[in-house]
Amino acid sequence: MEYFLQTQAWADFQASLGRRVHRQSGPGWSFLAVEERNPAGKVLYAPYGPAASSPGAFDAALAALEDVARSCGAVFVRIEPVSAGLEMPAATEELRRRGLQPAPVNQQPELSWIVDLDGDFKEVLAAMKPVNRNLYRNIHKKGVTFRTSQDPDDIRILLNFLHMTARRNGFKPQSDEYLTQVAGSLMPAGAATLFIAELHGGPIAAALAYDSADTRTYAHAALDDSHRKLSAGIPLLVTLMADAKERGLKHVDLWGVAPADQPDHKWAGFTAFKKSFGGREVSYPGTWDLPVKKLRYSAYQLARKLRDKLPSLPARTGS
Repeated sequence: MEYFLQTQAWADFQASLGRRVHRQSGPGWSFLAVEERNPAGKVLYAPYGPAASSPGAFDAALAALEDVARSCGAVFVRIEPVSAGLEMPAATEELRRRGLQPAPVNQQPELSWIVDLDGDFKEVLAAMKPVNRNLYRNIHKKGVTFRTSQDPDDIRILLNFLHMTARRNGFKPQSDEYLTQVAGSLMPAGAATLFIAELHGGPIAAALAYDSADTRTYAHAALDDSHRKLSAGIPLLVTLMADAKERGLKHVDLWGVAPADQPDHKWAGFTAFKKSFGGREVSYPGTWDLPVKKLRYSAYQLARKLRDKLPSLPARTGS
């Protein structure tokens, strides 16, 4: 699988935000890394990277990342080696042996849910729950249709539905400004597509997907509260998968899911929804740091630990 966060389209989007991006490759390895800042100082972050075909290629990629970090003054390199040939759970020991340390928090999900598009699409449908198949096949009888868009102005449809979902569920979505910039950079380039469900010509649900060479990533989705009983989000996602199959893509990445042994996880509801489409769970090594300026990185880690141990102060009331 090629992960979207390691594509040229994502590099172009990061550059459009004013960030400095580094792309390098060698025999059996490649990476996209972005210069960022956190309390430690400058960080070189390779989201879902580097990619490597063997342990030796992974070591070469790490060495190249460290060289870039030194040249730009980064305190550490942050990586997520999801396609570096490191199998769980042995990956943890392999990464520690190379001098990497677990990051304080994972930047991207440790678990994802993948639907493979091999074979006939009828096989993909057969792996779904019957209600999903039936909605996909029959929702047109209720006047619901689907269309795609690569017009950045249409992102307003999704933003409106995200605001509704945020109010209903009490969560904070990514900012309108950020998603508008995503749309403006990726949709005209053909790297992002907005899928829209409409009832008698008016939008009732929308989903934004990103494409790499072989994988479509289901990134953002929301629907109109007043039409929830239609469950248009289900056939909308199946339509997104069918379109990916028609375009020759091999996988649909439904993104993060909760661990099976954590039924109270905040993603439990999303996870049940995603698993109803068939597919398989993929486990990743998580986010890891390679210290470059070791003393400064150690001070950063110590400051974090001390901050986490401080008791929270009670809220003040009255005057």
